[in-house]
This record gives sequence, structure tokens and C-alpha cells, in this order.
Amino acid sequence: MRIYTHIVKSIKVYITIPRIVLYAMSIIESVHDIDNTFLSRREITCNFTGLGGKLKKLEAADMVTKEFKLDGKIVIPINMKTHVGKPLMTGTFYIYDNEELAKQQVNPTIFSRLEKIKKKQKEEEEAAAAATTETESKQEDNTKGGDDKDKEGDKTKSKDVKDNDAGAEKETASTNNDKEGESKT
Repeated sequence: MRIYTHIVKSIKVYITIPRIVLYAMSIIESVHDIDNTFLSRREITCNFTGLGGKLKKLEAADMVTKEFKLDGKIVIPINMKTHVGKPLMTGTFYIYDNEELAKQQVNPTIFSRLEKIKKKQKEEEEAAAAATTETESKQEDNTKGGDDKDKEGDKTKSKDVKDNDAGAEKETASTNNDKEGESKT
């Protein structure tokens, strides 16, 4: 009898291991998926495993859009909550068919915050693009006309050195005059 129970326990363990592996592979787990016909929206609550504290609202909205195939619909992240001591994050999203209905029902501060984040991302992308174009143009200049710039740089350096030498001569002459004046008195 004991042998039979051990065999059953080992089978249970063997069966649960593949379920755990499959669960760990999926990052998004749907907790609630409600079609709210009264407000003409779909409300999805999801758990994001392993992303606690690392996931931003817009990234989560993009992940939900891809996971549930919501292309062409407006996904608004309403609430993102991390669980203490766990790498788990729970998010609530509202999905609307048109933007006008969403703006009527959802608090305008949520839209203003999302717009700020989108503007900041665009500015960062533009700055990164500008930085890459500058580095590319500098590299091209160095490979094509780097010798001409070095010659021009040498000419300006020699002018600066001459100016500094002339200034140094004037300073030494004025200090010599000061010393002569002090010795006379």
C-alpha cells in the first residue's frame, strides 16, 4: 500500500512541474476580463510576473495590446500596483473602441499624464536621433576632411601662441618699469 502512495505522489509532482514551467513562460496572466456593455468598454485586469517595479504604464498597455490582439482600439492603463515582496505587478486597463467615448468617461488627468509621458518619449527619441546624426557627421568629417581642419587648427594655435608671447612681453616690460619706479623712490 505504501508503495502505491509514493507512486501517486511522484506522478502528481511530475504532472505539476510542466504546469509551473508553462506558467513561468507567460508574462501576462489575465485575472479578470469583463465586457462592460453599460459603459461600452472592456475592462481587463492582468498580472505581470517578474516585472514588479520595472514596467511602465505605456509599456504595459503595449503588451496588453499585443497579447489580446487589440489593434485599432484605445487601451488606457488605469491602475498599476506592485505586490510587496513579490516580483508581481497587477494592472487594470480599459479598452475603448473610440477616443471620444474614452475622454467622456475617464478622468482627464489620466490623459494629461499619458500625453506628458508620450511627449517626453518623443523628445528623447529626437535627442537620440540628433546625437546619432552628429556623431555620424563628425565621423564623416574626420575621414574626409580631417587633414584640412588640423591645418586650420594649427594656424589658430600659432596665432594664439604669438598673441600670448606678445602679451607676455608687455607684462614683463610693465613689471620691469614698476621695479625701476620702486627702486627710484
